[in-house]
Amino acid sequence: MDNHNHNHGSTEKAKRPRILISVDMEGVSGIVHPRETNPDGYDYGRARALMTAEANAAVAGVLDAEPGTEVWVADAHGSYRNLLPEEVDRRARLVRGKPRPLGMLGGIDERTDAVLFVGYHVRAGAGPGVLAHTMSDALLDVRVDGRSLGEIGLNAAMAGHLGVPVILLSGDDAACAEVRELVPGVRTVAVKEALGQFATAGLHPEEARERLRRAAAEAVAGREEVRPFALSGPLTVEVDLAAAHTVDLAVLVPGVTRAEGPRSARTVAFTAPDFAQAYRVVLLLVQLGSIRPA
Repeated sequence: MDNHNHNHGSTEKAKRPRILISVDMEGVSGIVHPRETNPDGYDYGRARALMTAEANAAVAGVLDAEPGTEVWVADAHGSYRNLLPEEVDRRARLVRGKPRPLGMLGGIDERTDAVLFVGYHVRAGAGPGVLAHTMSDALLDVRVDGRSLGEIGLNAAMAGHLGVPVILLSGDDAACAEVRELVPGVRTVAVKEALGQFATAGLHPEEARERLRRAAAEAVAGREEVRPFALSGPLTVEVDLAAAHTVDLAVLVPGVTRAEGPRSARTVAFTAPDFAQAYRVVLLLVQLGSIRPA
């Protein structure tokens, strides 16, 4: 009997699930303005605390459903140094800092069973959605085989390439609608209703956290119902850039060319054999977009 129990225990340990929670800031309850989301803003400290509390609500929900889960939390906003490390639930492992492999999905790999997107926002050019953008102000749109994808779609597809489903998203109502178009069966928590780029009608932060915790538990319990959002290669990617000089830098990257015709001033294109390479090139374009002319 002892041997049987011992073997059972080791099997359970081997099958311990791993969940990644990718946490952005713009979709967190109570946050509406860049002065809250940028480190030099007067209300950034408050926004960090709100973001950390929502991350913790998601961690708690995951562990409510499956107490033995290995939970990783990826700080996925701006500098990737926003979550307050000493305030993050001690049962989770925190991924922070940049640059790093796979950007907003830092810590994900084929062993990850599912990913949750907390505090996410709608893509650039869509909306109304609070603080809508795609990766940075340098990118106006990213199209993969003609389909416009923002951070929600790009990160869902990168996770999908690794076989990992997105099982939950929290953010404003527009972000929730965006993920539901891509991932059938995904659970969503609308913590605020977008009234414009810098305006929302939002839940109280504590109410938002309670809903997020319950939804995270439900999502983990039902994760087998959700399939990964996977795009098979080769893929044609077009990126509209905000600045003409960023286009000049982008075409220095092997395989990246100017778009044909009237869009040549602002749009670059490339073909990727799979989504992982497409994702990496997009991350590089974001970095090139931060370079100002000398």
